[in-house]
Amino acid sequence: MEHYTNTEMIVREDILAKTKELAELLTTSSEVQFFQQAEKQINQNEHIQSLIQAMKKKQKEIVAFEKFDNEIMVKKIEKEIEDLQDELDNIPIVSEFQQSQADINYLLQLVMGVIRDTIADKITVESGSAQPPSSCSE
Repeated sequence: MEHYTNTEMIVREDILAKTKELAELLTTSSEVQFFQQAEKQINQNEHIQSLIQAMKKKQKEIVAFEKFDNEIMVKKIEKEIEDLQDELDNIPIVSEFQQSQADINYLLQLVMGVIRDTIADKITVESGSAQPPSSCSE
């Protein structure tokens, strides 16, 4: 039985080629296409970008007030961040973008599950031994 080191497994050209092919195919999915369009719109939207920048500024303020143990200001700024986040979440393209992220994550988990299940059908993972091929003559 052949044994492979981690390095050899990583550089198996046939596996890498098929992986790149699958990745390319996934980038053409409607989920990824929508994600890219939404991301572009978000990046070009001045109002959304100003909300994001305001939230980042508030997060830095929280860190500063935490260093001085000023819990009152931390709570006040956390509320301001929550309000900014609510405003951001109520912008349709933002919620659509967040949904597209979830859709892509689901798609990737689905692909990984199919790969895992297909491999599990071929080998016994616990013992690391290969399943003998089924024969019609049995």
